[in-house]
Amino acid sequence: MTGLPFRYSARPRRRPLKLPGDARVAFYVAPNVEHFPVGRPAISLFPATLGCPPDPLNYGWRDYGLRVGLWRVADALAERRVPASVAVNSAVCDLYPEVVEEGLKAGWTWVCHGRDNATFQAGMDEEEEREFLAGVLGSIERATGRRPQGWLGPALTETFNTPRLLAEQGLSYVLDWSNDDEPFALDVPGMVAIPYLGELSDITIFHMHGGSPEDFTRAVCDHFDRLYAEGAVRPSVMGLGVHPFLIGQPGRIGALERALDHIIGHEGVWITTSDEVAAWFHSTLET
Repeated sequence: MTGLPFRYSARPRRRPLKLPGDARVAFYVAPNVEHFPVGRPAISLFPATLGCPPDPLNYGWRDYGLRVGLWRVADALAERRVPASVAVNSAVCDLYPEVVEEGLKAGWTWVCHGRDNATFQAGMDEEEEREFLAGVLGSIERATGRRPQGWLGPALTETFNTPRLLAEQGLSYVLDWSNDDEPFALDVPGMVAIPYLGELSDITIFHMHGGSPEDFTRAVCDHFDRLYAEGAVRPSVMGLGVHPFLIGQPGRIGALERALDHIIGHEGVWITTSDEVAAWFHSTLET
């Protein structure tokens, strides 16, 4: 396969969604819980030391997310009864069992996020990728007791074969395609794409654009406010991805808390998980 796994669809020509409870917006939060192998290129605070393993400056910056930042994010969500759709590397399940234990206690939804954030499938042939996906999904299933239903590629990467191979493995949705405000069916039987906001990611706002906590809160709230207003006629899905080594910093966690408080303070918002959005959307395709 060498083409995109979907066809163009102009939003005004679609029948408006009817969300559960007649909600205007479906909203979920996807903390990205990731492992970054030592000595491999990855997102960095100071690129000049990338070739100097163990690279304490950059490795420590990222590792802060697993040691500290994740728990601030988890507390912020739990205090507001916002469920977590955790995009987890399978290496996290193998190397950080405490994370899985805490997630199971909290009832997190688990989304497969590849093996680690330095390994992409690009360049794999079909059989190699099939074996790779079976391995990472198996690791997460053994650790959590449940096979993931969704996929978010590391750095939102796929091959042209990925959606079909994921469907073979029993998955039902991907978060990689951030090209719509509504879920849509892929040209792969049983597979749908669920909106995930690449532009509003903390990586985009803080790391790529040098934004402030106030910039993050304002951007998330402005995005939500427009979807909420439009939702009186045409409901949408809003998926917010966050990274604990960024948003979990002491000076930034308040930006997430303020955005969450704004969103959950509105009537007519379905606070949910990516799994629940996918299951609901599949059900609409069957009617």
